[in-house]
Amino acid sequence: MPKRAKKNEEAVDGETGNGAEPAKKEKKGKEPEAPILYEDPPDKMTSKDGRAANMKITSWNVDGLRAWVKKKGLDWVRKEDPDVICLQETKCAEKALPSEITDMPEYPHKYWAASEGKEGYSGVAMLCKSEPLNVTYGIGKEEHDKEGRVITAEFPSFFLVTAYVPNASRGLVRLDYRKTWDVDFRAYLSDLDKRKPLVLCGDLNVAHQEIDLKNPKGNRKNAGFTPEEREGFTELLEAGFTDSFRALYPEQANAYTFWTYMMNARAKNVGWRLDYFLLSSALLPGLCDSKIRNTAMGSDHCPITLYLAV
Repeated sequence: MPKRAKKNEEAVDGETGNGAEPAKKEKKGKEPEAPILYEDPPDKMTSKDGRAANMKITSWNVDGLRAWVKKKGLDWVRKEDPDVICLQETKCAEKALPSEITDMPEYPHKYWAASEGKEGYSGVAMLCKSEPLNVTYGIGKEEHDKEGRVITAEFPSFFLVTAYVPNASRGLVRLDYRKTWDVDFRAYLSDLDKRKPLVLCGDLNVAHQEIDLKNPKGNRKNAGFTPEEREGFTELLEAGFTDSFRALYPEQANAYTFWTYMMNARAKNVGWRLDYFLLSSALLPGLCDSKIRNTAMGSDHCPITLYLAV
């Protein structure tokens, strides 16, 4: 049998988490396969029930907000022009936020959550054109909330939750914690959903099905594609939430939102789909489109955008 490629060479995010097994080296003399790229199709601006999209939400794991700002991430945001921009893995305390984003007049309502104990770790943000009715931080459990992973904004007809889900980490050292998180986070979302339908967006740190990553066989024991994490995601869907991208594009392969910086993975499109918009069933009739903006640079993740009629 040929030797398998060395594991744990591809970290899924800044928590140096899961190893993705890289593609096997080509034999000498064999032409390398051309990468199969994903092309984001034209935006659909009308829902199945005929309503025009009136809410545009973008989510992006920026892998360090200060570096992302220097890489002109805000220029892309201004061109995309969403009603709300949600950011994950900001790795930045509020006092250290760059003025380019804190002074941004397009989004007068800005909300930040950072890790309490660890500098340069985790963190999420939400920037809104319209002021939400209410904004809360965390999910009501100290063991999770100290890491600055969730912001929830209430709007007139729905909740918007942005989350940076914990990584099970290299060697799966946090897998048990991740399983606890999955149970508690699902309960939190289900309680919200009883009050008002919701949109969940962010880096959920799991590729749900084999179609959601390039090398499923080599990653079954790696963070982001373990049976436990995938089952946690399945249970979240079974609790009444829908993966908006798969609802619209059930068979679309090679559509990823994360690529390691190593091994030229992005150019080869050796990636994972880790970033999602999930919707309560009550919002599904208003789903217009769920986009993967994979040409946007500035992070090891790309942004995703949701068009909704609410």
